[in-house]
Amino acid sequence: MKLNKTLLAAAAAAIALPALGYAQEAEVAAPTGEATDQVKFILTSVLFLVGGFLVMFMAAGFAMLEAGLVRSKNVTMQCLKNVSLFAIAGVMYYLIGYNLMYPLGDWAIDGYFSALFPAVAVLEPVGVAADALDDLAYASTGSDYFFQLMFCATTASIVSGTLAERIKLWPFLIFTAVLTGFIYPLTASWKWGGGFLDAMGFQDFAGSTVVHACGGAAALAGVLILGPRIGKYDAAGRTIPMPGNNLTLATLGTFILWLGWFGFNGGSQLAMGTVSDVADVSRIFANTNTAAAGGALAALIMTTLLYRKPDLTMVLNGALAGLVSITAEPLAPGLGTATLIGAVGGVICTLVVPALDKMKIDDVVGAIPVHFVCGFWGTLVVPLTNGDANVVTQIIGFLSITIFTFVASGVVWMILKAAMGIRAPEEDEIEGLDKAELGMEAYPEFGRAGA
Repeated sequence: MKLNKTLLAAAAAAIALPALGYAQEAEVAAPTGEATDQVKFILTSVLFLVGGFLVMFMAAGFAMLEAGLVRSKNVTMQCLKNVSLFAIAGVMYYLIGYNLMYPLGDWAIDGYFSALFPAVAVLEPVGVAADALDDLAYASTGSDYFFQLMFCATTASIVSGTLAERIKLWPFLIFTAVLTGFIYPLTASWKWGGGFLDAMGFQDFAGSTVVHACGGAAALAGVLILGPRIGKYDAAGRTIPMPGNNLTLATLGTFILWLGWFGFNGGSQLAMGTVSDVADVSRIFANTNTAAAGGALAALIMTTLLYRKPDLTMVLNGALAGLVSITAEPLAPGLGTATLIGAVGGVICTLVVPALDKMKIDDVVGAIPVHFVCGFWGTLVVPLTNGDANVVTQIIGFLSITIFTFVASGVVWMILKAAMGIRAPEEDEIEGLDKAELGMEAYPEFGRAGA
């Protein structure tokens, strides 16, 4: 009995520790002196740059995750797609996307659609009103542009894995150009560019909806038009497993994404010029990490209960589901709440993956459950910890972005299908897109073994 009381006391103390830590943090957060504008400018610019290259590293994470989860005969194609989409995003976001996403007051349709060539040039200072450009901005525009570009590229990466192993290269790359140049920047402007969703009070701190659900909606439209892989579902409707070729790479990719998410969420504080800002970034890091842990552990437990053995691929996606779930509000929750938010995301992902298979929606890497469905969960749960949010507005924001993205993406996919075809021929799919489309293989010394 004494042992039980001791354990209960220890558990209570462990739960209380994070709150005590944040209380101490609040006590030291009162600055003894205000930083100069130049110091704020430098520190915030550095936050953008460091956060940006961490998010850029997520491109490697997506590439490794996809390369591990596809069959060996399609690995080279996935690597090429990920490098190419990142390059395309870099060009399209510069040419069109950045100005479309940040109108800086110059709207063609107020709150809904930016002028494609606004009066404020793409590399004018950010963080100031259009009529006050002579004032010192809060960060260098190059750092802000670089940081926001990485989010744009991430949206395209989400689509790549879902459509793997049967989509042709060039139609996918053309779609990527449209997504990164037009669709994502337009919907993102509704929140982050000061558009109508921002005016309504829609809350999405780092992009559970703006980035992740947007990419998931584009992927969902594509997979419905593209159809499942040959042999994925038999005549009786049963799912035929198609295991990935390298779970070591998939695990590496997940850890890289986990690391990059600190830049994704932490950099979205968008300021590091005060003691309070730095304390907030630290809190965001801690909440982001514990949400991923909660998602991974929930998936570990769920798969053990459901299948009697843990499933590594589900645990990997559980961690990513936790990360997506916390992205809409990584600052306000305490550590315990953040862990639970991530854990629910892990449970949702574990249940949605087989549900999609029952509907014959063939998502190779599980991007739709992770990014679309958990993006909705993360967006929906924001009012639990953020008093400025309400459930109705959160749902309106999610539906506005995802329905538009789904419809616009579907139109683009249908045009591409009619104009040039989007699916590889049956014989190419069976042989593998590495050999059929690229004439090279990721593992040539092993021939067809394990394909």
